Amino acid sequence: MHSIFFFAMIPILASAVAENPGTFEIIQQTFGLKGPFFIAQVINFFLVIFILKKFAFGPIQTMLEQRRARIADGEEKLKQIEQQLAASEQTTAAAIAKANEEAIRLVNEAKQGATAFTEQKAQEAIAQAQQILTKAEAAAKADRDRLSVELKREFGRLVAATTAQVTGKVLTADDQKRINEDALAQIEG
Repeated sequence: MHSIFFFAMIPILASAVAENPGTFEIIQQTFGLKGPFFIAQVINFFLVIFILKKFAFGPIQTMLEQRRARIADGEEKLKQIEQQLAASEQTTAAAIAKANEEAIRLVNEAKQGATAFTEQKAQEAIAQAQQILTKAEAAAKADRDRLSVELKREFGRLVAATTAQVTGKVLTADDQKRINEDALAQIEG
């Protein structure tokens, strides 16, 4: 411990010795300083400093620098990952928005297709209903015409029978025909 203190005091002592030449001998006697031991201690001191720097402080400082570099690299990678994450979130949001738009478009197309299909089927149903009505009207008209013809015949037969009973004479075919035509003309007129 004395030697470390002494090494720190060397500059002060050197200036004091230069001013008073007898001071060096007083310091040698006070501190027990001997020339060869002093030089050995100085060499030992610098040797210890060199060894500590080479084998202790140097590797520790190198390791600390490597750690600082890894930490800086890690922080840079973290920033890059955050940027990539933000870009990925934007890409994902854009893809979701596009998928939603596509889904809305498909739903709208399906609605339009369903509306068009419904309208087409409604038109077909209307056309079929009109065809059925037309056929029903034609059938009803045919039935009416048939019934009208039968009714006219029956009416003519009844008129002829009634006339024959009222007049008391037997009507010939020409008489029945003429009476039927007169009765029909009156009914239709």
